[in-house]
Amino acid sequence: MNKYQILINKILTLNDLLLKIKNWRDNGDIIVFTNGCFDLIHVGHIEYLTKAADMGDRLIIGLNTDESVKRLKGPDRPILDENARAKTLSALFFVDVVTLFNEDTPYELIDAIKPDILVKGGDYEIDEIIGADIVKSYDGKVEIIPLVPGYSTTNIINKINKLYDNN
Repeated sequence: MNKYQILINKILTLNDLLLKIKNWRDNGDIIVFTNGCFDLIHVGHIEYLTKAADMGDRLIIGLNTDESVKRLKGPDRPILDENARAKTLSALFFVDVVTLFNEDTPYELIDAIKPDILVKGGDYEIDEIIGADIVKSYDGKVEIIPLVPGYSTTNIINKINKLYDNN
């Protein structure tokens, strides 16, 4: 199998993901889940995702669809479409699966996956994390990873806009 096919095979529908999760659980793997828009991947995302991956054996990323991102971030987002964002994330060696969701929150996805560990960035408090109640109900863990200061997609967009405004 060529490397591009390996990358594509990491982008799964929920049904295919649930089959993979069953195999992982049968092997005793610890499943970590996080989610986000991941528009314009930057070093803050990379540090966050590597720390999340280090918490378990398998890292699943729930990725907001383009429609979902538009509802959450506004009509000019995302910058990169869901296909590009999914491929970029799946190219990271420490990411096991990327699955897209169209809802505004990953609540239903978390309920279906039932990760051992749910991870979010430091801009959240535990009681604000969508799905924390589900994960805690079966004694799973909810973890917060501090954000990398100075890195955000919004900051990158603003910097680019400022450069073009000055020209």
